[in-house]
Amino acid sequence: MPSRHPLSRRAVIVGALAGAAIPGFPHGSDAAEITLNEDGLPQVEWFLQSLLELADDVELASRNGKRLAVMWELRGCPYCRETHVRNLGDPAIAAYIRDKFEVLQLNVAGDRKVVDLDGETLTERRLAEKYGVRFTPTFQFFGENVSAVKGKPPREREVARAQGYLEPKHFLALFRFVADKAYEKGSLRDYLRAQGA
Repeated sequence: MPSRHPLSRRAVIVGALAGAAIPGFPHGSDAAEITLNEDGLPQVEWFLQSLLELADDVELASRNGKRLAVMWELRGCPYCRETHVRNLGDPAIAAYIRDKFEVLQLNVAGDRKVVDLDGETLTERRLAEKYGVRFTPTFQFFGENVSAVKGKPPREREVARAQGYLEPKHFLALFRFVADKAYEKGSLRDYLRAQGA
């Protein structure tokens, strides 16, 4: 595991983020200070601190009465930043997600080792390729029963996926779609239409 030096992880983003409060990030009067991790991704204090074993993460979330959400990001991705500022920066949205989900942040170009649901160990980059993750941000949601999905092809292990930036109301609807298990009855598009989103 790479060493973690506080000075190498810190960066201050000003201008576009001035005045934006992001849960888990320090906030000053002139600019929002965002702590970046070693990969240059925003660090959110309430995101899951994982050993990167997906089966264990799904089971942990389930034991806590939650679901696992994987957020795929990339250093410098403007849509990822927008997701952190506008969506996760909304206290009501952040509170809903914290209450119902464990969020695991992965880097689509990263080199950390991850153990997939089927036991295969891959780098983040190879795991993204395995699941066909090509855009950032991408949110990926798996079924609650690990043993039921292990033998399935990678994309069939997911109950939902959203690629690219979503407006806050659609973003929250995505998480509600998974929390309500609405995927058992229809598509996200149908759910959004029914919700008037």
